[in-house]
Amino acid sequence: MTVYDAKALKKFVEDVLVKQNVKKENAEVVADSLIRADLEGITSHGISRLPIYSKRLKEGRINPTPSIKIQKKGLSILTVDGDNGLGQIASYYGIKEGIKTARETGVAAIAIRKSNHFGCASYYCKAACDENLAAIVMTNSPPGIPPWGGKKAFFGTNPIAFGFPVKNGPDVIIDMSASVVARGKIIEAAKEGKAIPKGWAIDQRGNDTEDPAAALNGAVLPSGGVKGYGWALAVEILTGILTGAAYGPYVENIYDDNGQIANVGHFFILIDIEKFMPVDQFTSLLQKMLLEMKAVPKKEEVHTILYPGERREQSYIHKLHCGIHLSQEVEKDLVQLANQLHLEFPTTGDHYV
Repeated sequence: MTVYDAKALKKFVEDVLVKQNVKKENAEVVADSLIRADLEGITSHGISRLPIYSKRLKEGRINPTPSIKIQKKGLSILTVDGDNGLGQIASYYGIKEGIKTARETGVAAIAIRKSNHFGCASYYCKAACDENLAAIVMTNSPPGIPPWGGKKAFFGTNPIAFGFPVKNGPDVIIDMSASVVARGKIIEAAKEGKAIPKGWAIDQRGNDTEDPAAALNGAVLPSGGVKGYGWALAVEILTGILTGAAYGPYVENIYDDNGQIANVGHFFILIDIEKFMPVDQFTSLLQKMLLEMKAVPKKEEVHTILYPGERREQSYIHKLHCGIHLSQEVEKDLVQLANQLHLEFPTTGDHYV
């Protein structure tokens, strides 16, 4: 694996998107989302997604210049029409307006339709935490999970994420997929020619498989069995039905060459902590609880009890200074993309300060 400077990769993402007629300010948002995912160690949602984004922009399956329409329905309800733009763009404008609404009313519910893959749900939780808001973020996705007892994918992996601001430490960011593993990790394994662990997925016949290609043609198993199935269903109702977006098998897969738009749906809930109690009181109580939690007697093999958000923050700080590792497969795809668009791909290096 080769090491690249995070800032150089971010600039490259921006250049690729601008070359595809995405406005610079929107390209910056998408680039920030992808590179932050790589910095946090979520490589399945990082720069490896850029080639498929670029391909669909070129084909017109994703609108490079969407006209985002935001309507206020009641005091705390916002609906967002993403106009088939990149998912990060619709989500960015939706959450930006939602923060204003939450400041006014205490809570904002944001329903987004006609969108696309929006990267990591945690990215939007972090945006809310930076404003001292708590957040719940959900999205649906192309079919990946079978209904309980079925052997064909129907629901997406349908992640849900929670964000809570922490004053003296990494924010609490809980980002979970309703599947045993994010489908992006199986896509990543297929690209790299690696087997996947048993128990992740089934093939088209409903049999366990370690072949990522067979898994992508089959289904990812729900996390916690029937509980994960229920979770996927609930998220599908909020993101696919309530938003007016596509649901279940009608959410198109960005990786399928069928020419159809994805119409992904997202659903955000923002909570203004200040409307419940002073933010300092909330963060003090939260920090006290986290410290008490960390003080719980540990198993012999456990060095430190971490809360969700700590490990990704540690990764972010380390890779920001030491660089992002790209696999040969991802590097090859990005170099090819650079050549197609007559752009220069960043140079490599062993260490960055």
